[in-house]
Amino acid sequence: MSIWKPARSAAAVLAERRSRGSLEVSSSEPEFEFDSEGAVERARSVSQTESHRLIEQLMILTNERVAELCERRGAPTLYRVHERPDPPRVAVLVEQLASLDLPTPPLPESLSATEASELIADASRMVAREAERRGHGRAAYTSLVLRSLKQAYYSQRNLGHAGLGSPAYSHFTSPIRRYPDLIAHRALLSLLGAGEIEPERGAVREAAWWCSERERDSVSIERDADKVCSSFLLERELFEAGWSRKFDGEVSGVIRAGAFVRFGGELGDVYEGFVPVRRLRGERFDLNATETALVGRRSGRQIRLGDPLAVTVDSVEAPRGRVDLSPLEGEG
Repeated sequence: MSIWKPARSAAAVLAERRSRGSLEVSSSEPEFEFDSEGAVERARSVSQTESHRLIEQLMILTNERVAELCERRGAPTLYRVHERPDPPRVAVLVEQLASLDLPTPPLPESLSATEASELIADASRMVAREAERRGHGRAAYTSLVLRSLKQAYYSQRNLGHAGLGSPAYSHFTSPIRRYPDLIAHRALLSLLGAGEIEPERGAVREAAWWCSERERDSVSIERDADKVCSSFLLERELFEAGWSRKFDGEVSGVIRAGAFVRFGGELGDVYEGFVPVRRLRGERFDLNATETALVGRRSGRQIRLGDPLAVTVDSVEAPRGRVDLSPLEGEG
């Protein structure tokens, strides 16, 4: 018998057990290919497969069980903490989603922290379904949901993981990449009498702050590196295909100064650039009150998060990871 049927069943059961309180978000990681000289040749966004999802669910379950055991037995360890969202921020999210004509769960007059977590989880699922129906916007809408949450961090105290709906959560499954996982391994082995000394509480407290800070640094560096690599790749593609070529993209962010647009080409699907408001011809555009769209003062036309937008590239500063765009004639 094929292993896929029981594997699918296992993944479905594991996903179902956390569906009510956990977020439904999709993400993809850019994967770059380099030549022998170190120049970037191609890139693609790597999305989750069925196998990835099964492995992810098994890893989450493992992380939960280790955290629960350490807490129950009082072993000092690091917990991965994601505190519940602030109810006022959830109300803002619902307003932002509604401004994009996205379906939202009903918002009660008063909202507890627990209800706020459940409401965001419901919103994430509704947004995912609507993005699938529209055929665009999922990355931008997901980003909007994630920005409404508090940032996850490491702590010596268990405060739960709201994003996963987990009462206790640790990082245990990647000890070759993360120091917090090694601390969790040592804590577990000390409980099992497997030759490890229990981590010292003061050292764990200090490691929680240190690891949280270093994680933020590494995320920032990785984001900047991705921008630089994709900019060099885009520059190469334009050199080969010509600077006049059109790219079909989606609005990935809006600020008062303009719109960010994510787009793909022949060599990669991970490009992102910026359209300044001065390039939006015909009228002045302002950021709306919910910060989800640029709105024309005269016509009321909107350039909204997640909307398709065709662009051309004006300039690329690859070492800085900067790409300036113009909307295709008639688009802006």
